[in-house]
Amino acid sequence: MVEYTIPDATSTEHRDLATTLGVDAPESGDVTWDLLAGQVEPRTDSAFGSRGEAIRTDLAGRLDRDVLERERENIADEIGRLPAVRDVGVPDGPDGLYTTVSEPGWRLYDHLLEIGFFQSLDENLPRFTADQIETTTRELILADPLSSALDDVGFDESEKTALLTAVANNDERLARWVPSNQIPDGVEFETETVPPLHQRAMGGALLWIHGLDRHLWQNEVMITDAILDDAVRYVKAMLGGLFVSATAACDLAGDGRFTDEQLTAAFTAGAAVQIVSQEDLLHDVFYITDDMRAPSELR
Repeated sequence: MVEYTIPDATSTEHRDLATTLGVDAPESGDVTWDLLAGQVEPRTDSAFGSRGEAIRTDLAGRLDRDVLERERENIADEIGRLPAVRDVGVPDGPDGLYTTVSEPGWRLYDHLLEIGFFQSLDENLPRFTADQIETTTRELILADPLSSALDDVGFDESEKTALLTAVANNDERLARWVPSNQIPDGVEFETETVPPLHQRAMGGALLWIHGLDRHLWQNEVMITDAILDDAVRYVKAMLGGLFVSATAACDLAGDGRFTDEQLTAAFTAGAAVQIVSQEDLLHDVFYITDDMRAPSELR
């Protein structure tokens, strides 16, 4: 079985990440989560702490710890199955392995939707800005329980760092995703029907994963190994973001190892990774251009 991983961040992305955090990149250009954790200085941000505290207060007693922990473990299991999913190649029908991969995420999503979790985050977290992204990345790096959890489910150091770059280096892309209660007046659609931002992030990621079986099956003649590699890599990244959100939710419902600042950062980062990865999946897997597709037999 071949091991498929999230693509390494480029040297430029590493340098950008280090610059964002005010850290000198090593001469090799390789920046890792562990390296950053030894150099990044914590910064007191009362807004981050107060937002995390507000989320704790708002959701107290609403989260089902057993459901959260069970589905978090199931998501971890699906992350571990991804190399086998890739080895199958193109699915043999519209409901196959990727549909199964998405199932624990949907069960988690349904529970969070039922208890008003997404609405609470919309009300208590700000929209994405450059400053918020920097603070999120900094707090994420310092969250030892989260780093260890990602290690446990098969994210190596380069993959963990790729998750960080997905958050830290995409503030302009993320800024286009606005909490539903902050959408300005005068837009061309009914804002009352727009779900909360974190619901859009998680639900969107799961919909794209769920749709991969049909897409790959229907377009088999155009599918290359590179497209299949990209598909499983972005799915792993989306599940990684989902796992980060689930880990924070479990912490919220459990013994509270995260600080309030780290809780805010984890929920923000989980959504950010899911957003960036689903957009990348769309452009690199679903939008198959002539220069990407497999050669046509008629040519």
